[in-house]
Amino acid sequence: MILFGMGLTLTGQDFRRIVQKPVPVLLGTVAHYLIMPSLAWLLCLVFQLKGATAAGVILVGACPSGTSSSVMAYLAGRDVALDVSIEALSTLLAPVMLPMILYLFAGQYVKVPTQSLFMSTLEIVVLPIVCGVVVHTFFGKRLAPVLDFLPIVSQLAILAIIGAVVSANHANLFTAATAIVIPVVMLHNLLGYTLGYLFSRLLRLRQPQQKALTFEVGMQDSSLGATLALTYFSPAAAIASTLFSIWHNISGSVLSSWWKSHTRKVWRRWSRTTGVWRMRPWSRLMF
Repeated sequence: MILFGMGLTLTGQDFRRIVQKPVPVLLGTVAHYLIMPSLAWLLCLVFQLKGATAAGVILVGACPSGTSSSVMAYLAGRDVALDVSIEALSTLLAPVMLPMILYLFAGQYVKVPTQSLFMSTLEIVVLPIVCGVVVHTFFGKRLAPVLDFLPIVSQLAILAIIGAVVSANHANLFTAATAIVIPVVMLHNLLGYTLGYLFSRLLRLRQPQQKALTFEVGMQDSSLGATLALTYFSPAAAIASTLFSIWHNISGSVLSSWWKSHTRKVWRRWSRTTGVWRMRPWSRLMF
């Protein structure tokens, strides 16, 4: 449902944009798949997580960008085109990247069924998106009134998945293992925001692009992580995805609200002094 809805919002222009201006999209996708899995692995080492719990944390880090990131980044006033392009590319690459990352980082904790994960991710992720794009291509104009409600539907679907995972894990959610995972999940998300933002500053992107990259790196498709954890590992492996689903919506809401308020103040100040946004060198080359 969530990824089919994402496919309904995509057009040929979104994919052409990846080809026409590939540098920021590719760099954003690379940052996502480099930063979040590495952070997850390092946090497992620091907090000495083991077994299915560690695999669950790394599984969250290996997931593509979450649909919630689009909602949060939109509220913060981000670059719509860049956000959608990175989200689409990272999601389409998930069938390859997710099993590979899990094999590299989580192979020491649990047995990783890479081939089965590839097929499941292909079915869960790519197929619904392709179906959504096809439906949008043929019925785009008729779907216009429906598209406005898709963010709400996506959020409700995410809440339903969280509810199902919590129900399956209710015996495991209030244990010592869960208490250890909570700070890991919070640090994973917050460090993802921080490193995503610093990476965008290093590339000298404009502020709207900085916001898009920050949310695309820091927020994961944890509903996918929960589904795969319950399918291939154990309920304990789904704890990290469950907690991440709850926490990143809280942190994302706070960050988007602060950023929107802060942007208004900066815009007023810059408007009085210069009248325009400052365009940096890399921005001219990439946008």
